[in-house]
Amino acid sequence: MAKLLEGKPLAENIREEIKKQVASLQAKPVLASIMVGENAGAASYVKSQSKAAENLGIEYRLQTLAQDTTEEALIDFIRKLNSDKSVNGIIIQMPLPAAIDYKKISAYISPEKDIEGMHPQNIGKILFGKARLIPCTAASAMELINSSGMDLYGKEVVIVGHSEIVGKPLALLLLDKFATVTVAHIGTSKAGKLEEHVRRAEVLIVAVGKAGLIKGDWIKEGAVVIDVGINRLADKIVGDVEFEEAQKRAGFITPVPGGVGPLTVTMLMRNLVESAKLQQL
Repeated sequence: MAKLLEGKPLAENIREEIKKQVASLQAKPVLASIMVGENAGAASYVKSQSKAAENLGIEYRLQTLAQDTTEEALIDFIRKLNSDKSVNGIIIQMPLPAAIDYKKISAYISPEKDIEGMHPQNIGKILFGKARLIPCTAASAMELINSSGMDLYGKEVVIVGHSEIVGKPLALLLLDKFATVTVAHIGTSKAGKLEEHVRRAEVLIVAVGKAGLIKGDWIKEGAVVIDVGINRLADKIVGDVEFEEAQKRAGFITPVPGGVGPLTVTMLMRNLVESAKLQQL
């Protein structure tokens, strides 16, 4: 039976370190959060961010803009926050109105204030092993893998999903640890090759958003399984991996909920402190 890799106790340990770092800074770090229009999901995430910031001694400034805010107006607003020396980090809450392109907008955030780690300059630094601001979900997955105690050197790692926020940055981070990395995606599945790749994974990370995509009996004995998927099924939330069967075969596995999720906001706050340090240099 696999050991559970739970995010909450890991997040608590990291938060204690963040508190120490916040106390060592010259001034209280400030996070500016931009929300365009109203969205229940975004409002919930903002609430959890605000609470986490308060507990860590971080100032959280919510900037709410009208639903009809144009792309140009949002870019101007971001530029003002970039030049505001009292602001250490900037996050744009999703979803944005349909008329606004997030990929375009995110590139206007100063790389040193990009606490989501999605600016092209920060993604580029991952390629060279020089990253200080890493996309939060990818960073969470790495923390969970590290907590298993597995030495990644030479290990067969399979990532299912090639998104900009999880799959792609994770592949680079894992290559930097000298893991042998395979990235599978919809093309792999349509070619009928997903199962064969998953079966050889000593570390499996799945981030697709499709319940039961990975069958439990595909899991290699003793594997580390990181399930990033969040899927709502009737009365419960499940991941992308068939948990009960996978738990019988894996060495370590993340529960859903309770695995990656509790770590993401903590990683966001860790990035903010890193941003504040960069701005003190």
